[in-house]
Amino acid sequence: MTATLVAKNLAAGHGDRTLFSGLDLVVAPGDVIGLVGANGAGKSTLLRLLAGLTAPEQGELRLSPPTATVGHLPQEPERRPGETVREFLARRTGVAKAQRAMDEATQALVDGAPGADDAYATSLERWLGLGGADLDERAEEVADSLGLAVGLDQPMTSLSGGQAARAGLASLLLSRYDVFLLDEPTNDLDLDGLERLERFVTGLRAGTVVVSHDREFLTRTVTKVLELDLAQQQITLYGGGYAAYLEERDVARRHAREEYEEYADKRSALEDRARMQRSWMDKGVKNARRKAGDNDKIGRKFRSEASEKQAAKARQTQRMIERLDAVEEPRKEWELRMEIAAAPRSGAVVATLRDAEIRRGDFTFGPVSLQIDWADRIAVTGANGAGKSTLLGALLGRIPPAAGHAALGSGVLVGEVDQARGLFHGPENLLDAFCAAVPDTEPVEVRTLLAKFGLKADHVLRPAASLSPGERTRAALALLQGRGVNLLVLDEPTNHLDLPAIEQLESALDAYDGTLLLVTHDRRMLDAVRVTRRLEVADGKVTER
Repeated sequence: MTATLVAKNLAAGHGDRTLFSGLDLVVAPGDVIGLVGANGAGKSTLLRLLAGLTAPEQGELRLSPPTATVGHLPQEPERRPGETVREFLARRTGVAKAQRAMDEATQALVDGAPGADDAYATSLERWLGLGGADLDERAEEVADSLGLAVGLDQPMTSLSGGQAARAGLASLLLSRYDVFLLDEPTNDLDLDGLERLERFVTGLRAGTVVVSHDREFLTRTVTKVLELDLAQQQITLYGGGYAAYLEERDVARRHAREEYEEYADKRSALEDRARMQRSWMDKGVKNARRKAGDNDKIGRKFRSEASEKQAAKARQTQRMIERLDAVEEPRKEWELRMEIAAAPRSGAVVATLRDAEIRRGDFTFGPVSLQIDWADRIAVTGANGAGKSTLLGALLGRIPPAAGHAALGSGVLVGEVDQARGLFHGPENLLDAFCAAVPDTEPVEVRTLLAKFGLKADHVLRPAASLSPGERTRAALALLQGRGVNLLVLDEPTNHLDLPAIEQLESALDAYDGTLLLVTHDRRMLDAVRVTRRLEVADGKVTER
């Protein structure tokens, strides 16, 4: 069915901090609304409100028709212990919940409960609408088309990162919701997966709200953009696609700045005039008092009238100031200013693989012979599961080869942002985890560094594992600024980063002059970052393009 989701006057916050208020939004059939804003602006919070998972502080939601289904797909799909791929797909598509409701309605029908007929009809309609009747058949087809080479009865927890990404994409492609709420659906997808996702989203008749920091994906899919501007406490809906949004936003910001500067200049000029008039008036009064004994009646009258005129002018100028329409100064957004700390250069040869072969179950990587030299800037691309992370592990010495040889060069100091952001996943608080990685840095300096990356006092004492994916990524990037590196290894660094931070990272990479290994499926980043070599990984083999 077609459905419309309407939000009126929504407000939400964290503690005493307001994220947004007075938010109005209509998600109509065929809309693809890109939800953008800095990390912490409330994008994921808004999706949860629209999904009905949390209650707003104020405002209301209306779904028409009320029986329509709303699918919320969070950015980190939960892999539950003991849950099979088949069960995962049923849960993510809403079929599992609809099946339970239908089972309960069936039992009520058997028991002869009042209203059981209507409840059963409603639950059956929802189950059918979500695609429950043929989910198993469709799941097999979609899994096969995505190359998810595992049985659907295999536990989700046993899947590799690439396989889990394919399963997450499959759950989306199998979904038949009436409204879709997608939180970072592009994370961990390879180029083929991104293209499939784009075709799916642009082909939907259902209304869609999507949070994504993939600029190319937004450009290709969205029809409107809703911006949550935390700095200005503004909510703006832009018509047109993502490129139109960027242009309109820049024009609007420039006009706001110009309008404020015009107001500030006019007010300043009037205040200067008022001060001068008051000064002249004060001088006139003093002169009048000094010459109060003067018998020249005409002179006294002239000085008195002059003082009164200056007073009248000063009052008139003050009224002009008061009548000015006040214009608030646009608040500057917090900006990440990132740089990568340099270390003395390594030896001429940074890393080598010679006929290296690595075996993981049925998967064989290699044999590969490869040499990385000082100041090489290498982009590594390939499908999920092709062996990109295995290649990085072999080059860095984390995964010893079953055959052949692997060696890291002399003087190599590695700085790494791994795909799992594993350094900041433990139970210790962020400050302790960070200090352990930079033992020569005082805690007060660590706090200052983390604050530059938007991780303030309320973040540093929290367990690292409790941080959001974006916050863990910022912490990993802060580490690159906190210790010198001459071999920089980035595995999907743009996952969970907001757009301003991605642009800052690209700028920092441009200024970095050491050796770079970059694994990314971000098409804009591949175009923006200067590289000298490109490696393609496919089926455990490495070729240079």
